Amino acid sequence: MEDLSLLSLGLLALALLATGVVAGIIAGLLGVGGGIVIVPVLYYMFTALEIDASVLMHVAVGTSLATILATGASSTRAHYKRGGVDLDLLKRWWWAIALGVVAGAMLAGNLSGGALTLVFGVVALAVSANMMFRKDGSHLADELPGSPLKELLGFLIGGISVMMGIGGGTLGVPTLTLFNYPIRKAVGTAAAIGLIIAVPGTLLSVYFGWNAEGLPPFSLGYVNMIGFILIIPASTYAAPLGAKIAHAIDPSKLKLIFALFLGVTGLRMIYDVML
Repeated sequence: MEDLSLLSLGLLALALLATGVVAGIIAGLLGVGGGIVIVPVLYYMFTALEIDASVLMHVAVGTSLATILATGASSTRAHYKRGGVDLDLLKRWWWAIALGVVAGAMLAGNLSGGALTLVFGVVALAVSANMMFRKDGSHLADELPGSPLKELLGFLIGGISVMMGIGGGTLGVPTLTLFNYPIRKAVGTAAAIGLIIAVPGTLLSVYFGWNAEGLPPFSLGYVNMIGFILIIPASTYAAPLGAKIAHAIDPSKLKLIFALFLGVTGLRMIYDVML
């Protein structure tokens, strides 16, 4: 990264700022969390910069989780003002999600970069298929299941999300709507779940990557501070805009386009691992 010209650094900075804007709008609009955009973008940027393959995906995931600290807070605040956050559910669910985050982070810290990339690719494909083929309004049951299945769902959302470097929306929204949750309340509640994931997830990314070799410059463990500093202002500014749009339009067409993006991204990342 030190060998980049000033022009290359400038283009990289612009690309990261643009990534932050897109990620923030998507976080507020669809409740999928900006990480589902940030992680693959960072993955390919770091690949182009020839960052060590053994830590490349770990840094993309850790940096993404750090940016969600800001994006999630901004998006949650915007949805909360509109009554879109279910605080009662969060009070009953937070500990299971947090426990899943710790377990997922410990597993991710011991996985190879290729295995972590494969996890992202497979789950991205599953999310894409859900967005494309699940009919609006379809649900499995009229309410969330009782204990212990409800806690298990929270555990899985936290564990898988932290391994992918994403907020709670990517898995939280489809899970909640599967149990007949109103979509707008699901989006707002999932934004808050993203904070529950991002806080311990970021700290554990720093911890597990602290003595790792091959990290890009200006990294704290698996969190790269260049990406963190550039993406956060743009994503924080854009997240309320996405939340505002979400309460004004039907985002079904945008969801389809985004689902296609996820599908192509997931297939490409799986292909990269299998090479």
